[in-house]
Amino acid sequence: MKPTGAAAQATKRPVNLTLSESTVEQARRYTNNLSATVDGLLAEFIAREAQAREEKRQLYAKVSEAWNRFDDRYGTFGSEHSPL
Repeated sequence: MKPTGAAAQATKRPVNLTLSESTVEQARRYTNNLSATVDGLLAEFIAREAQAREEKRQLYAKVSEAWNRFDDRYGTFGSEHSPL
């Protein structure tokens, strides 16, 4: 996998990774550039995680809006009871 776009032009820096020896051996059968492959896969992972978190944030916002509408219509549980 060859990184494209920003990942291909980004400044690179060395990092240490500890990977399973058997996984690396198997990966070498499919790519000559393990660093580029891992970089591309990591970029895909980041994009998926960002999307999942945004979807979760939107869901929480919808739930919050629904609770607020419920409270506006029916009041809150605490409003039925005396604070004393």
